Amino acid sequence: MKQATQEEPSDSRLPIWARDDAFPPAPPGFGWLDSKLIPHACDSLTKIAELMRKQPNIPITLVWTPDSSHCRLPEEIPGLAEPIIASRKQQAQIDHTNTLIRFKLFTIGLVAILAMITYRNLCELGQIEVASGITTRLLEKIVWLVIQLASSISVGFLLLGYLTLVLIPWYQARKDHTEIIEKESDLADSLHALRFETWLSFQKAPITRLTLITIFIVFFFQTVGDQSAFALNDSIHHAGLVKAAYFNGEIWRLLTAPMLHGGLLHFTMNALALLYLGKRMELFARWPHLPVIFLISAIAGGIASAHFTPATSVGSSGGLMGWLGFLLVFETLHQRLVPKTARRRLLGGLFMTAVIGLIGYRFIDNAAHFGGLLAGMTYAAIVFPKSTSPIRPNITLTDRIVGSICLMILFLSCGLAVVKILT
Repeated sequence: MKQATQEEPSDSRLPIWARDDAFPPAPPGFGWLDSKLIPHACDSLTKIAELMRKQPNIPITLVWTPDSSHCRLPEEIPGLAEPIIASRKQQAQIDHTNTLIRFKLFTIGLVAILAMITYRNLCELGQIEVASGITTRLLEKIVWLVIQLASSISVGFLLLGYLTLVLIPWYQARKDHTEIIEKESDLADSLHALRFETWLSFQKAPITRLTLITIFIVFFFQTVGDQSAFALNDSIHHAGLVKAAYFNGEIWRLLTAPMLHGGLLHFTMNALALLYLGKRMELFARWPHLPVIFLISAIAGGIASAHFTPATSVGSSGGLMGWLGFLLVFETLHQRLVPKTARRRLLGGLFMTAVIGLIGYRFIDNAAHFGGLLAGMTYAAIVFPKSTSPIRPNITLTDRIVGSICLMILFLSCGLAVVKILT
């Protein structure tokens, strides 16, 4: 079990993202940092406030003043409270308008496509009735039609794309806009979450990026071998979790399948989840647990898939769900490490994964997702005891050794997957 240790903090009573030195040291005078941490000097706080009012889209992420040793959020400086609220309100209005337009257009398109598919199915049912001489009742037609639509892979892909690319962004923009309108003068509730997410965005996570590069290399060779970024059938057959081959003794597929993906959309969605979850894990639970949990969860997800999903499986989702499950338990056991609103974001991610899995059950391996999630949660519950300390757990020599071994296994799995794809 892990024990908390001192990080030489400026204030050991606060988590690292809440301390005065969480952000870069302040240069002389006044100024601000953009989203890439590039400094921009200003004459006064008034100039920064005017800039916010005139150019609300400008990325003023952090601000420094002569009375502070380190940069701070604009929301933390009294003189900038009014313009930052106005800037956030205007940007939220723009985002809400844009996503609303896209929501309306794509909803009309979705309804039109579903209407065409429904019409084709009804024509097919009519031909069946003519051929059989049997006339079905209205309720029977409705039940038959629902079954046809629910079992259609093309409809599943259509609804999945609509959910992830249209419905979720619209809902988030609407929620942000509503919250800003209702709480214009109350920044205290969201200040911790803002500070946490801003601090998190500036941190480096080399092992997370290395994991992404490893998976990208395999995806690159998939596209080369199959000469496509969308239909990756041959590479999946050679190195994916083909259930018949697995049960015939090709156990190595448990290691190569998580390195592969079914197409560009599949890879992109997993890559985005990997970057966020991996960075959060690497910064709070420390880097050795990333490859350990990914490997354990991917294998657990593969085994669950082999016993409950007949179709061939690929993708790093099992390992990523392990990361998500780990964070859900780990951050619950270490509640002072992250703000409560940030923990809710993980629950939102779990809920959306469940919805996506329900919609796309025909082509999404829910067994692998659940197996990986359970493995990650179990690991966190066993390895990390409950703690009320705001200090991050330390890294032991055993952690480094085991983490390095698992990282090497992931590299070897990547190499094996490439060899299998090309041979």
